[in-house]
Amino acid sequence: MVSRKDSNIQRKKRHTRVRAKISGTAECPRLCVYRSNANIQAQIIDDVTGTTLVSASSYEKDFGMNGSNKEAAKVVGKLIAERAIAKGITEVVFDRGGYLYHGRVLELAAGAREAGLQF
Repeated sequence: MVSRKDSNIQRKKRHTRVRAKISGTAECPRLCVYRSNANIQAQIIDDVTGTTLVSASSYEKDFGMNGSNKEAAKVVGKLIAERAIAKGITEVVFDRGGYLYHGRVLELAAGAREAGLQF
């Protein structure tokens, strides 16, 4: 019997490989994406100090829409970019979290770029 590999374990392996190559600093922090079946969230992280500088998510109380589609991902991307620019962050390194750069991850990145983040 052929058993199917766990896709989340494979994603975590990809994420580990990506994280070995990129890291966020105070000048250029890391924009980290996490997506589940129902929601999407993003954080801007300074890896030197290990602190989250800005976060946005479809979990938030006043989000007001379904968090599992591309439109919601774009809104979360715009929201995190607006919050980052308000804190003086204009340039980030994009960490796709081991997910394919497609669909909701791509829309989140596009929304962040439209709102003014550079990566």
